[in-house]
Amino acid sequence: MKKLRRTMLYIPGNNPGMIQNGGCYGADAIMLDLEDAVAVNRKDDARLLVRNLLSYVDFGDVEKTVRINGMNTDFVIPDLSMIVPAKPDAIRIPKVETIEDIQRADKLISQMEDESGLRVGTIMIHAMLETALGVENAYAIAKASPRITAITIGGQDLTADMGIQKTLGGEELSYARRRIVMAAKAARISAIDTIWADVDDDEGLIRETRMIKELGFDGKAVINPRQIEPVHRVFLPTVSEIDKAMKIVTAFKKAQAEGVGVFAIDGRMIDAPVVARARRILELAEMEGAA
Repeated sequence: MKKLRRTMLYIPGNNPGMIQNGGCYGADAIMLDLEDAVAVNRKDDARLLVRNLLSYVDFGDVEKTVRINGMNTDFVIPDLSMIVPAKPDAIRIPKVETIEDIQRADKLISQMEDESGLRVGTIMIHAMLETALGVENAYAIAKASPRITAITIGGQDLTADMGIQKTLGGEELSYARRRIVMAAKAARISAIDTIWADVDDDEGLIRETRMIKELGFDGKAVINPRQIEPVHRVFLPTVSEIDKAMKIVTAFKKAQAEGVGVFAIDGRMIDAPVVARARRILELAEMEGAA
């Protein structure tokens, strides 16, 4: 069963209070940030803090991800050397543009896992696509390593790379979002959407979350704990959707027992793709405790 990643909460890597409470906010995943949230002269302190808290704090079932600095920076080796032994669930690589970026990260992580006594392949990778080149290479990146379990879009940096502004409607990200979702679906991994920056605009957050859910994203990055519940609410299947899915699956089982391939419910033909969607709705409802 695919892991729930409806929300991934950004937590600055130099904020011990938020990190210690990371398992209590209700997000499906937390992302401890060593990149943009930490000033250059505080990187050493943040690495040490994140490593120690990953080693000693119980985060429960929350997926623990650490965003390191970009592969083209001098911080990569110090970041990975400090973080890999603490065994996060995944490491997020920012500004990935080519499969070579992932292959180099994979090689470094493998080396450090081995040196730390961890099984090679223990730590997963989330690749963050934040440039036009990265978006164009989305599928190749998604398949570049068996460690990759998610690809994400970084809206702020991507629009900067394109020389445009991110708008409330998000039309400028439409192509990139669709390309990243398709790449993730083809690679059978998760697709995570970018943040909604205005923490006081719940209506805008909900509107955008509905849109990215319809596109096929599995979840959305959030920057404040108060954004978690509205996003989860959008991803939760409705009672009507669950009832309809149960009706379809029940009828499908009956048809299978009778040797019937295609059947109808309320005048609508039901075939294999419809049954697959119904099963996915029930799976999500069960994972979210709604069924």
